[in-house]
Amino acid sequence: QVQLVESGGGLVQAGGSLRLSCAASGRTFGTYTVGWFRQAPGKDREFVAVHKRSGSGTYYVASYADSVKGRFTISRDNGNNTVYLQMNSLKPEETAVYYCAADDRVRASVFIRTIEYPYWGQGTQVTVSS
Repeated sequence: QVQLVESGGGLVQAGGSLRLSCAASGRTFGTYTVGWFRQAPGKDREFVAVHKRSGSGTYYVASYADSVKGRFTISRDNGNNTVYLQMNSLKPEETAVYYCAADDRVRASVFIRTIEYPYWGQGTQVTVSS
């Protein structure tokens, strides 16, 4: 069982930045695929970014939704079992609850669908004011 705890959300003005953290349990954290999703009121949960091992397992690969490319950066600190989401140039329409999710299985996938992640955090609210 993997437990995830997000932190770092808050209120920020448009154009501002926030860094979200996702702390995970588990002794094999380095092998986990970890993704970030967000859900605005009345909308479906949508993919934001994912950090996963390469097919060879020798390095990590980051992928992003088109809407956040160039502004958001996902990274990981295996020593602290934590994945980060640095969010810059935030927009009001990005106000949402941000969730991290993890998959501890070693498998090939693009990991952009919620169904691919068996473990979820409780979410952290990000509010971007105009």
